[in-house]
Amino acid sequence: MKFINELAWDKMNGLLPAIVQDAETGSVLMLGYMNQEALQKTIETKWVTFFSRSKKCLWTKGDTSGNKLELVNVFPDCDNDTLLIFANPAGPTCHKDTMSCFSFTDRSQTDWGFIQTLEKVIDEREQSRPDNSYIASLFNSGTSRIVQKVGEEAIEVVLAAMEKNDAVFCGEVADLLFHILVLLKAKKLNLSKVIKVLKERR
Repeated sequence: MKFINELAWDKMNGLLPAIVQDAETGSVLMLGYMNQEALQKTIETKWVTFFSRSKKCLWTKGDTSGNKLELVNVFPDCDNDTLLIFANPAGPTCHKDTMSCFSFTDRSQTDWGFIQTLEKVIDEREQSRPDNSYIASLFNSGTSRIVQKVGEEAIEVVLAAMEKNDAVFCGEVADLLFHILVLLKAKKLNLSKVIKVLKERR
């Protein structure tokens, strides 16, 4: 990329802060530092690579844990002294096993990040099938039952929309969205696939 030589490498002794965002959800995953070699390697290999300020060497995120960051795109800021990295995470980004290094509380999670977490829970229930799980009971009943539940919830949303109680209406929409997420999983899809279609239509 031509902008590499135009970056303000001299401001921080050859290092630039690099903010990594999830390319699908927009959630901030972590902050690292890159020198010119790290950025070049990131672009060439498509795996996000940083410069370790403590060890004084390059390190590719996930080399040890397997939780790599697949590069989607990289942009400099207006002053050419900070990088914004869009990446697809292959598992939790933080060494504390959270999706983001900033996920210390539920309040730090974006709305889309919460949907991603919910999809992860649905995926786990589908695989483990615990006896006391409603999600597991839906999968055990088969796709036709899940489809039926989506239909029932859709009708309840329509009925609630005719009333003047916003709380009830939002509750019914939440029920519908939840069952749609379960149906998407049953079809081996996720909400990102639907959003991609909406973006293409726009």
